[in-house]
Amino acid sequence: MSLPIYHHPSLTVLIDDSDNFLRSLSFQLDPTLASVAFHNTSSALAWLSRQTTELGQAEGTLSASYDTYPRKMAQCSVALDLEQIHRISFQAKRFMTPSVLVVDYSMPQMNGVELCEAVRHLPCKKILFTGAADEKVAVDAFNRGLIDRYIKKSDENALDRLEAEICALQREYFSARSEPLRDLLALHSYSFVADPAVAALVRDLVAEHGIVEHYLYPNPAGLLMYDTDGQAMLLVVETEAGMNAHYEIASDNEAPPSLLEALRERRVIPYFHDGDGMYTEAFANGWHKYIEPAQVCQGDQTYFWALFRLEPGMIAEETFSYNEFLRTHQGP
Repeated sequence: MSLPIYHHPSLTVLIDDSDNFLRSLSFQLDPTLASVAFHNTSSALAWLSRQTTELGQAEGTLSASYDTYPRKMAQCSVALDLEQIHRISFQAKRFMTPSVLVVDYSMPQMNGVELCEAVRHLPCKKILFTGAADEKVAVDAFNRGLIDRYIKKSDENALDRLEAEICALQREYFSARSEPLRDLLALHSYSFVADPAVAALVRDLVAEHGIVEHYLYPNPAGLLMYDTDGQAMLLVVETEAGMNAHYEIASDNEAPPSLLEALRERRVIPYFHDGDGMYTEAFANGWHKYIEPAQVCQGDQTYFWALFRLEPGMIAEETFSYNEFLRTHQGP
């Protein structure tokens, strides 16, 4: 799985004409998988349309504008506001993003395949719940690209499989949202976003630190991460070129020899967050407070990385945590 340039908890939308089934399913699902439920397909369609429009306006960051020069120059310029990607984390409504639909096939207003066809233009992933007799219909819908998975309600492990598929499809949702820009970013100072070794590193850090959301961060290059309580961490990822730049600027500013040696030997990663990220004479006496031990990730190139715990005030705004959302979430 490629590394999404942003990822956060999102909503599973449950659609079934049976209130009892919806209540039972909502109760049995992992409580950390936030969901909304609809027993009326018209209400579900109206809410999905409204929600995706509002969120699409808020996440206008995931597009770039292109200016093409005359043909003889064979060039174009691309405008992309990278700052706006991590600012998604300041939006309380981000957790209301509908990423996965779980739709019953047999419903009176319209069947599940018809509903999925009605929302095929939306980026959300789709799971069809079927009866034993509906498998051929589900296979056909899958082959037509209307659904991403189908599960038979009668299967013994239907719930376990449903949870696993929801988690997998939520990852696919954010990976697909990132795809248009990942290659573009990798051509510049963010080569790590397209490197499988860094994606594996991020998965390990997610498991180790309970991280539930991350966002591409521009200065220094890396990922802004949060756990369920909203504790912010910054994964700083440097290349050889980046480490050389830190050393040269520190040397030009007459940094202490011990810092220069540590930078030259790639033993530390600096993050001088009180300035522009680089060393200045102002840090001469307290530089040790702005470093973490450097660790190495060997991918398509050598990356040096460190995880910084961010105290309140170190980033522009506070975030609304996922735990807070789960405590207050009431539905659509």
